Amino acid sequence: MKFSKKGDGGETSLLGGQRVPKYDARPETYGTLDEASSALGVARAATKNPKIKEIILSVQKDLLTMGAELSSRPEDVQQLGRRIGEADVQRLENIIDELQENVTLKNEFIYPGETSVSAQIDVGRTIIRRAERKAARLKADGLANNADIHKYLNRLADMLFVLARYEEQNG
Repeated sequence: MKFSKKGDGGETSLLGGQRVPKYDARPETYGTLDEASSALGVARAATKNPKIKEIILSVQKDLLTMGAELSSRPEDVQQLGRRIGEADVQRLENIIDELQENVTLKNEFIYPGETSVSAQIDVGRTIIRRAERKAARLKADGLANNADIHKYLNRLADMLFVLARYEEQNG
């Protein structure tokens, strides 16, 4: 690995090459998506259920796509090959519907930790909720104008909740 050392001064580059402080709202947000992807990767590595593996991998791919968009200035996002859209939100809704056919959701608070995999999915869910709050800040600041990102993150947290319960009951 070659070291660029460009980040040694506390700055990072957006996809368009612009330099921003590492504490800028954009690196904070796409960094949180990366954190969520890593947490979900632990669950993907640990589960024996191929359906859960497939769902998590598709989410990780979406998070990478979203991170690319959030690491771009609004005027540069049209240059991206793929962006999160309504079809991605619909895919999550379909997954939720499918999972709920095989899950009994109790009408009570859930304490994560029934299984190590479900607990790790719940960790990913809480990180996604933080990313959702950070993305809302980007939207308020005019730095993220894709409404489907906000829908996706909201739906994703719901889907991960159900996926964790699915793992507990069908892992």
